[in-house]
Amino acid sequence: MTTSVFFESLTSIVEDLSRELPAELRYRNLLSAVQQIFPCDAAALLQLEGHILIPLATDGLSDDMMGRRFVVEEHPRLARLLHSREPVRFPVDSDLPDPYDGLVDTEDHYLHIHDCMGASLYIDEQPWGVLTLDSLMPGSFDNINPVELRTFISLTEATVKAAKRIDGLQARVDKQHQVTQALLEDSSHVEMIGNSPAMQRLKEEIEIVAYSPLTVLVLGETGVGKELVARQIHRSSTRAEEALVYVNCAALPENIAESELFGHVKGAFTGAIADRAGKFEIADNGTLFLDEVGELPLGVQAKLLRAIQSGEIQRVGSDEHIQVDVRIIAATNRDLKNGVAKGDFRADLYHRLSVYPIHVPPLRERTKDTLLLAGFILHRNLHRFNVKGLRLSAEARQALLNYPWPGNVRELEHVLSRAALKAIAGQKRHSRLITITETCLDIIDVGSAEPTLSSKPVVLPSKSGLSLKLATEQFQRAMILDRLSQHNNNLSATARALGLDRSNFYRLLRRLEIG
Repeated sequence: MTTSVFFESLTSIVEDLSRELPAELRYRNLLSAVQQIFPCDAAALLQLEGHILIPLATDGLSDDMMGRRFVVEEHPRLARLLHSREPVRFPVDSDLPDPYDGLVDTEDHYLHIHDCMGASLYIDEQPWGVLTLDSLMPGSFDNINPVELRTFISLTEATVKAAKRIDGLQARVDKQHQVTQALLEDSSHVEMIGNSPAMQRLKEEIEIVAYSPLTVLVLGETGVGKELVARQIHRSSTRAEEALVYVNCAALPENIAESELFGHVKGAFTGAIADRAGKFEIADNGTLFLDEVGELPLGVQAKLLRAIQSGEIQRVGSDEHIQVDVRIIAATNRDLKNGVAKGDFRADLYHRLSVYPIHVPPLRERTKDTLLLAGFILHRNLHRFNVKGLRLSAEARQALLNYPWPGNVRELEHVLSRAALKAIAGQKRHSRLITITETCLDIIDVGSAEPTLSSKPVVLPSKSGLSLKLATEQFQRAMILDRLSQHNNNLSATARALGLDRSNFYRLLRRLEIG
């Protein structure tokens, strides 16, 4: 690498520091500069949140890498990077497991003999994360100039600090350290995974309404994650340190619904052996989440309306009025407007609840997020199923992208959990890496969705005697040439049509000797 390339790359990063760029683009530009300056095939920037490293940008790794979460204690290489203030290069014969096994485009998906190094990143003298570099060729990092490397690491830290300031990342980090009281059956933190335009719009809607006192109606199909949206609204609101109280309206029989919502006094009815606070009282100064609100009986709807309108409740069997300050978030998979027209849902309650409606998109409208979600789910299943590594084969990844997901994210989670168990049963549980194939997914309707790449078929290699590797390369070459022809040899458009990162696509072209 020439000195001019080094300074040109650094200049482009310095210029970015003064620009208001989205953090994602800023980090991508940073990794692009890494690849220009240093001889690496893969690079990644990971942020430390608690004891977990979360990928913010990657280059040269598989698409589902962005959905992965790396517990530092479980990955000794990443732990060593974090605990060192100097760059660390790992010996070729290091017996420490590589956290990226299964996430690179090699024949068996392992990072065998290769060059691996990285560095910790510190912001305001606090550990922020790590930068990792990997090359498939041993000895690639032998001649790296240590001064240039240290300079680049310092500039990376400056880039991160700029991103935190411009995009308000520091405020989010502070919020994650606040103690939030939550009265949910499952109060564990769940991330909103997804970078698709539909998910970006959803996150923007949440950000707009969260800090206000407005009532929110969350709409969407079964399994899209309406409860997760409600949690995110609450966590981002001024009530975040108060209770978020969950009510499953579909499971509220009319005869006990009033007691569940508003409480009762001792002796109010048979079985009322003591005074009991209802959900409204528990949620005072916090948020009340009415899930499946469209299932409420009409009689309960009238009482709920009065409570929302006046902010006053009355325990069953009591004459005393109790004033409460509760924010309402409701959710339903029903068409409440249609319910109003049919007389199944009160019009006045509908208008009270739908002050700010938010639509959660189905998974088929955000296909781009499928592999990110898959990576997140598989990583979580490592702990649930006590295995070391889970990965999707290329065919399995394509099957996930092709399937229409009528059950949305919930169905994806169930499919992957079943597939993981099948793959574990068919392979050794204590294997370094367990591969989930298309057969394990057992998705009946794969291929039923409209084809997204081309209606023109790509002919499979027919020459007998070919090895699987050569046949695969022939198939890849034929498909790429076909897509290049469709897109007038526009490389960027072709990469997008094939669902590949541009840098990965360029490397694939070189390997297949195309162009």
